[in-house]
Amino acid sequence: MKKLAITIFFETFILVMLGLVMVMTASGTYSIHKFSNVFYLFNSHFIKVIIGISALMIFSFIPYEIYKEYSKPALILVALFLVFILLFGNSVKGADRWISIFGSTFQPAEIAKLALIIHLAKLIEEKGDLIKDFWEGFCKLFYWVILISVLILLEPNISNGILLIFISLVILFVGGAKFTHIIVTSFIALLSAGSIAMIFTHSRERIISFISSIQNGSDLNFQVKQALYGLGSGGLAGVGIGHSRQSNLFLPESYGDFIFAILGEEMGFIGVLIVLLAFLFLFIAGIYIAKKATDRFGQLLAFGISFSILTYALTNASVAIGLIPTTGLPLPFISYGGTSMILMCISVGILVNIAISNSIVEKENYKFPNSETD
Repeated sequence: MKKLAITIFFETFILVMLGLVMVMTASGTYSIHKFSNVFYLFNSHFIKVIIGISALMIFSFIPYEIYKEYSKPALILVALFLVFILLFGNSVKGADRWISIFGSTFQPAEIAKLALIIHLAKLIEEKGDLIKDFWEGFCKLFYWVILISVLILLEPNISNGILLIFISLVILFVGGAKFTHIIVTSFIALLSAGSIAMIFTHSRERIISFISSIQNGSDLNFQVKQALYGLGSGGLAGVGIGHSRQSNLFLPESYGDFIFAILGEEMGFIGVLIVLLAFLFLFIAGIYIAKKATDRFGQLLAFGISFSILTYALTNASVAIGLIPTTGLPLPFISYGGTSMILMCISVGILVNIAISNSIVEKENYKFPNSETD
């Protein structure tokens, strides 16, 4: 398990370094146009990368069991932050998702995601088989999901809210909840989240545009069209790092939410496939770590972290190729950003610690065979 932990660390490091390169190539033209400095966004992202890698290393050495003690107060604090952002948050493109403190901004929704995964893992371990009981087990866990996801949906941050519900339900199912409870709850949650999404203009327009493109064969929205142009022009091997045309102000958010398209344009199908396989490997590694963990909390935490990383990666890729409506979610470790980058690195640090801690336990419990001499 220790070798697997080292492998996960270096794979994450490589993905983060790839992200640095992609942010540089995707943001250069925009940085010159907006800030008269080709390195403006790259420099900002580089600082977040340093913080993220440092956090990964630090959390790799913090015993993961300690999070059980502080998961509830941490989640309550995050909920208060989400309430605060609804009242006083900075509006960006019609959504109040950011809090500024001493000149630094962060998204509480990203923190809420990790905090909720940790708390659910703790509660499922405590409930045991009682989770199969709908009222006494399942509902007493799921109300935390409702509390956090509704606050996120009302920002409005529809995509993060829906994905958080989805990830939470999968964790509950893996934790032993009945399939019928999951199905019924999923239907009600999807209906409720969809209703909230239709209230807000920007999310309603994205959904209607996506449905219209399916029903009538009409064009996808401008961002997705430009993303597809980039992916298509990349071909098998790509046009080469730094030679993207779509990043020359043709594709909005080319360095952020749509960096997957620039990745495909510059590195081609082969590069995109390698990156997606890297995310798949992280998930498989997380499953293996969960399987080897000696405690229920560690098992569920390892699964939840690895599953959430894969889910966000596939969601970002799906948006870029037009499979789902535009979400505004970053590609983990690669897209420009601060809160997502740092929280993803912290998540991997926790995953690494689970692997290391359980490898030590395995070593301590290993019994050497008795040697007999004739």
